[in-house]
Amino acid sequence: MIKTRLHDDMAEAATDIRYLLERGYKKDSSIRFAGDHYRLDKNDRYILARTVFSPETSKARKKKKIHREELKGKTLLVDGYNVLITLESMLGGERMWIADDSFLRDIQGVFNNHTNDNLTFQAVEKMLSFLLSTEIKKTDVLLDTQMKRSGELAAFIRKRMKELSIKGEARTSRHVDYDLKNCHPSYVVATADGIIIDSVKNVIDIPACIYRKWNKE
Repeated sequence: MIKTRLHDDMAEAATDIRYLLERGYKKDSSIRFAGDHYRLDKNDRYILARTVFSPETSKARKKKKIHREELKGKTLLVDGYNVLITLESMLGGERMWIADDSFLRDIQGVFNNHTNDNLTFQAVEKMLSFLLSTEIKKTDVLLDTQMKRSGELAAFIRKRMKELSIKGEARTSRHVDYDLKNCHPSYVVATADGIIIDSVKNVIDIPACIYRKWNKE
């Protein structure tokens, strides 16, 4: 379920947070100040942290975002768990949000406790189906080594990529964020991680692309 609007108190808090961020206040303190003022609970504050950004940050990130058609002939690096966990949330009917910077984000807060289950493999198939619909030159999927059974998942993705004749690989890394932030400027990075988006030249939001197609169908 995609949410684009906040309830009244959250909307007011979001306006205040944007104002504070625009004037150089840190995000944590801005959310704490607005959250306390409007008496928001922990979940509401987490949603705001995931979806509200300064106008300057949102504008800069939107400029980096490319469309599916622009992947033709490109090399794509996929922030594996970032993309797959978002797709899992979508497939599982969880609440999701279109953030100020236009990226689709879930609010599950799944970190090292993620385990591979049926939704994970469905998410992989959705991602690979998306890649097949493009004229991408090569795709490398990076998975965090510290996540449970990441090697197993990488092997499954490699197997399916080979079966579908998708050029590229899937591998684990101890420093996925570093690998993505320091990739060649010609590469496109698939992620909704703000820190990574801010560090690279071109980004695509695969879950958002899939959602738009899914919604039309």
